[in-house]
Amino acid sequence: MRALVQRVLHSNVVVDDREVAAIGQGMLVLLGVQKGDCGNDAEYLAQKVAHLRIFEDENQKMNLSVQDIKGEVLVVSQFTLAGDTSRGNRPGFETAEKPDAANRLYEYFVACLRRLEVPVQTGVFQADMKVSLLNDGPVTFLLEKNSREVPHGK
Repeated sequence: MRALVQRVLHSNVVVDDREVAAIGQGMLVLLGVQKGDCGNDAEYLAQKVAHLRIFEDENQKMNLSVQDIKGEVLVVSQFTLAGDTSRGNRPGFETAEKPDAANRLYEYFVACLRRLEVPVQTGVFQADMKVSLLNDGPVTFLLEKNSREVPHGK
């Protein structure tokens, strides 16, 4: 499971010329689910996203989390994050999870964030989405599951 996290001033998702989600200051999270991912991976990444200190404090140091700034998170399913570009020029998607299982883990990740009291908006799973954002910084991080680490709060 991979989460591409971008610190944003605002972000939105449009499907079929209709805005389906929008947030102000916070994070855009593009989430890719891979074969072998499980609920523990979703829980780990949700904890990481909720507590990741990527927002500046009064001293311009990245010391604040999205919870600290009372920001929002927009989560968009992004199966291309499971793409393999190591062979040739056309990405392979053999490692991407099948849609039904991927959607369950995507929804579980969102539920985990909500349990952590993070305000969450979502895209539409498997839709052709137009995602807009104003990246703040720019600040972007790639988070991946790590079975050796145990989630531990802040």
